[in-house]
Amino acid sequence: MRAILVSWLIEVHLKYQLQPETLFITINLVDRYTQQCHVPRSEFQLVGVTAMLIACKYEEIYVPKIEDFVDITDNTYSKEQILK
Repeated sequence: MRAILVSWLIEVHLKYQLQPETLFITINLVDRYTQQCHVPRSEFQLVGVTAMLIACKYEEIYVPKIEDFVDITDNTYSKEQILK
């Protein structure tokens, strides 16, 4: 599942033209979180998109809106789920 998630995160990274460091931090956050917590398969993408939001806040000047992340997941997760 990690390989599929990383591949998808790279596509999102390219779509929003984010800094390379943002992708590295995102993957680091996903790896560290999944080492500490069991993540159900249905929520793996949620962890990835949330990690990318956090990484964007560290590295990006213009952070994509949460609604953009909801759209990129095809409305699989709500704004509230991402914030939680």
